[in-house]
Amino acid sequence: MKRSLLALLCAMTAIGAQAADAAKAAPKGDASRGQAIATTVCAACHGADGNSQLAVNPKLAGQHPEYLFKQMKNFKAADGKPAERNSAVMNGMIAAFDDGQMRDLAAYFGAQTQTGDVAKSRETIELGQKLYRSGDLSKGLPACAACHGPAGAGLPAQYPRIGGQFAEYTEVQLKSFRDGVRANDPNKMMRMVALKMTDAEIKAVADYVAGLR
Repeated sequence: MKRSLLALLCAMTAIGAQAADAAKAAPKGDASRGQAIATTVCAACHGADGNSQLAVNPKLAGQHPEYLFKQMKNFKAADGKPAERNSAVMNGMIAAFDDGQMRDLAAYFGAQTQTGDVAKSRETIELGQKLYRSGDLSKGLPACAACHGPAGAGLPAQYPRIGGQFAEYTEVQLKSFRDGVRANDPNKMMRMVALKMTDAEIKAVADYVAGLR
């Protein structure tokens, strides 16, 4: 069990290093150009500043631009291949944008300040905190904080910011990774983690993360 957990942590480190190298080589977007698109096209779902008001639509404000760009690329079909990430809404919305526009959008939303959500369940706060900070060694579940940081801020170009995100959205994404519905994580990293989590554990972690700053 310890060996499998160590292997997973090593894989996370390797993926992070690769992502960091790729980010250094990638051109940066222009936030001012991205604002023009965000406030006219994206605002209806994600808010003009990336602070969505509906839990079904994630908060984008303050997210790492490199991560946002990757997700937009994954939503877009290319070279005759289907999109890596499926969404009836996002697949259609992102189809019209080229890489430059997606980088501009990523730069704009990344520069905004997130208005974080809050943890709402007192009954599960201890479980959520334990799993987030320490994981569960007995079943090879690593701590979320190992990649996403103690405050959920993530690491630029490596792991996304999850602190302050809607609990409902985080819960849906974890279950999607666990069920294989979402499969755009490098080396199945998140799928391997989510497979070890029960519904109750996912809900507890998602609620705890919502209150992180």
